[in-house]
Amino acid sequence: MITLEFDATHITDCTCVLLVPDKAVEEPGYIKGLHSSGSANKHEFHALAQTAYYQYQDDELDITPMSGPVIIRNGGADEQLTSGLVIYRDSGGAIKVAGHETVGFRALLESANRFCTRWVRLDI
Repeated sequence: MITLEFDATHITDCTCVLLVPDKAVEEPGYIKGLHSSGSANKHEFHALAQTAYYQYQDDELDITPMSGPVIIRNGGADEQLTSGLVIYRDSGGAIKVAGHETVGFRALLESANRFCTRWVRLDI
């Protein structure tokens, strides 16, 4: 499993994660996908981004605010995100989002959805 640590929160049951830094609004190539099995097909990341975006539009998505950096632990590789969003699916299948309070949630969710849609359609 992938672990997320931010502020006083420790989430240990992530199966699929999209890291969306704030600079992804201008350059979506910075978006990164992680999967607990080490590999996932692009359709799973697309479904994650699209569902989060649609739930946000329908006011069904609760975004957990973060103030400090988030540390993403995936096996032996640790990553850190200091500004942006983390979209993840937990082991129960629920889609959740945590975001830094200083970023535009809507713009980042749109960017992730657009990037993953292009990835699937154009095989980029």
